[in-house]
This record gives sequence, structure tokens and C-alpha cells, in this order.
Amino acid sequence: MTETQPPPRRIAKIVAASLIGTTIEWYDFFLYGSAAALVFNTLFFPESDPLTGTLLSFATYAIGFLARPLGGLVFGHFGDKVGRKQLLVISLLMMGGSTAAMGLLPTYAAIGAGAPLLLTLLRLVQGFALGGEWGGAVLIVSEHGDDRRRGFWASWPQCGAPGGNLLATAVLAVLAAFQSDAAFEAWGWRIPFLLSGALVMIGLWIRLTVSESPVFLAAQRNAGSRPQAPVIEVFRRSWRQVLITIGARMAENVSYYVLTAFILVYVTTGLGMSKSAGLNAVLIGSAVHFVTIPMWGALSDRIGRKPTYLFGAVGTAVWSFAFFALMDTRSPLLITVAATVGLVLHGAMYGPQAAFFTEQFATRVRFTGLSVGGQLSSIAAGALAPLVAVALFKATGGTTAVSLYVVAMCALTVAALLCARETARTSLYDEAQDGAEAGLPVGR
Repeated sequence: MTETQPPPRRIAKIVAASLIGTTIEWYDFFLYGSAAALVFNTLFFPESDPLTGTLLSFATYAIGFLARPLGGLVFGHFGDKVGRKQLLVISLLMMGGSTAAMGLLPTYAAIGAGAPLLLTLLRLVQGFALGGEWGGAVLIVSEHGDDRRRGFWASWPQCGAPGGNLLATAVLAVLAAFQSDAAFEAWGWRIPFLLSGALVMIGLWIRLTVSESPVFLAAQRNAGSRPQAPVIEVFRRSWRQVLITIGARMAENVSYYVLTAFILVYVTTGLGMSKSAGLNAVLIGSAVHFVTIPMWGALSDRIGRKPTYLFGAVGTAVWSFAFFALMDTRSPLLITVAATVGLVLHGAMYGPQAAFFTEQFATRVRFTGLSVGGQLSSIAAGALAPLVAVALFKATGGTTAVSLYVVAMCALTVAALLCARETARTSLYDEAQDGAEAGLPVGR
């Protein structure tokens, strides 16, 4: 079957629905990360010294990542059997509901040990929902788009990460600017969490208007194209693609959380500066990141996924040392430059990632393969990145070890990419019609 270019209005609507939804989802998720760095250490773990309290706070942050592979497995299973759209609506409701509930939580001072336990439970729900959200959002755009510009179109849901981080950081920055530290810790931190309830209603209304993936519908019509257990087929037939997906995400995940979460810890605890310096740097960097991600996605359509991704991984390894050198100047301008350049280099990996990973798997198991591979890496990379960075900084008293940690993860990503095949301009429709019965991954 020959793929035709979708009408501009239709693809724009699909992109808007995915982007708005992922922005809200990542707003919820990153809001927790920012709060973990700024206030949760004292509100929920008050009996520890500052750095230990931050480590405990980031431990609950990491628990959300542990739930993501399970969420990816469950959402992927049903996404491959019943479709992408329904699962996207469910993930949005779960994510927004759990985040709004965090804004109502009593603190340690009110109920003691029950407070961090409730926080952990809601964090698990957050992680479970996000585990299914990412795969569904990038797939529904990738499978609506055309082969020639898939990298560009599929990069837009990726903009939900800096978009959500931008929104979360902006809300926190406004509160920090107009509230005293005491007022923010007493009640101001609850406001951005409660805002999630209103935002999720907007995202839900938009997502209910999108159509199901035409590639999925084509594969569904193909006799025998839906396996009874997609996860078994993924690990039996596409285990190499799963490993490539995991490896390719290591540098991207670790560098992102060092740039956006650990930076807040280092600015306040390591440099003794106001938290607004770190928040403003992340705010500006995220705005630039948002704009440049589609540019990297478009570049991957022209020169290939691998060259673009490799440039981001190597550039990030080099920048990891310059990043802290600029931070140590204590200049707000240079701290902003450090975060911004780092996020632009991260975008060279994140922009082509959605199309690259989509093209690795057969339609009949694509949601499962993409979600499981992507979320397993989140445990080894994203979940541990803030913990490892804080622990290395605490143990050594410097940042060289943190930079070497980022370099090691970049090396793993480069190795994974060198083992992968170029997949740009692969037809998902041809795979859905002709390759699904063989269980062959795309581009093979």
C-alpha cells in the first residue's frame, strides 16, 4: 500500500492534540521533580540534613520511574490490541488526577510518616500513567504522518517535555518572585499542583476529538495481525530493537535530568545562590529547547536519524564539563547559557527519537515495544540521574564525577546507535500490510 501525504489540517490537529496532552502530562511530572528539589525535602523529610533530605526526596521521585515500565507494558498491551486513542485519554486522566491530589496532601508535620507514604503512592500513579502516555502520543502522530516528514511531525509531541517543564518552572518562578520562602513552603507550593486539575480538562477535551491511527487500523484489518501477548512477541522477535531503544535513551535521559533537576540542587546547595537563578535558567533553556526540537526532527528527515542523534550524544558529552564550569562562575547569565546550550544539544537526540524508535518495531507490537524499551531505560537513566548526581556531588564535593557520569551514559548511547540501522523515510504502511505477519521490525 502506498502512503499518501495526510491533509495539513488533519495532521496539524493530531499534532496539537498530542502536544497539548504531553505538555500537561510532563507539567505534572516535572512539577514533582522541581518540588522535590525545592521544598519536599523539608515538608516530607524534615528530620534529615539538607542534602540527605534531598536524596530522600529524589528517592520518591525515582519511584515514579519504577512504575513507568509497568505502565508502558499495560498501556502498550491494550494500545496494540484496541488502539492508541483510548489509552491516551486514560493516561491523561490518571496523571492529572494524581497530581491534583498531591496539592491536597498533608505534610509530615500534620500526619507524620503517613505523608511521605501518600506522596509515594501518588508518585507511583504518576509514573504508571506516564509510562503509557509517551508511547501513545508519539505513535499516533508518527502513524498519521507521511514518510518524508515523519521526523518533523513526530518531534512535536517531544516538545511536550520542555513545554511541560517550561510551564511548571514558570509557575514556580512566578510564585517564588511574589512569595516569601516561608509562604511558599507553607502553602504556595500547592498552587501549581492544583492547577493540574484545570489543565487536564482542557487536554481531555482536545484528545477526544482526534481520530484513531490509520496505520493501526490498516494492521487491524490484516488477518492475524494482533498477537495475543504483544510483549512476548516483542522480546522474541525484536529484542535487538528493545536494547537499541534502551541504549539510545541513556544519554538523553541522564543529561536531561541533570540539566533540569540537579541544576536546582547545585545552584542552591552547591553554590549558595537563590533558587530563582536555577529556575530562570531552566525557564529560558526550556523555551529555546521547545523551539529547536522540531528543527532537529526536520534535520533527521534530511540527513538521517542516526547522524543527528549521534551529534547530540557526542556534543552532550563534551558540554558536560563546560556546563559546570559556567555554573561555577555564579553568573546568572552564564548559568542560563550553560542550561540553554545543554538543552539544545539534548534536543538533537530528543527531536529524532520519536520517529527513530517508532520505525524500529512492527505495527502489531509497536506500542508495546516502544513503551517497554523506552521506559526500561527510564529506570536505569532518568530515575537514577538526580540520585546519582547528588550522591556523587555529596561524596566528592565537586562536579567532575557528575560530568564523567554523563560522559559514560553518552558512550552507551553512541554504542547503541552504531548497532542500529538507519530508518528514515521507512513506510509504516508497507510494514503494516506486508511485514506484520512475519513480525518483522520496520526498516529490516
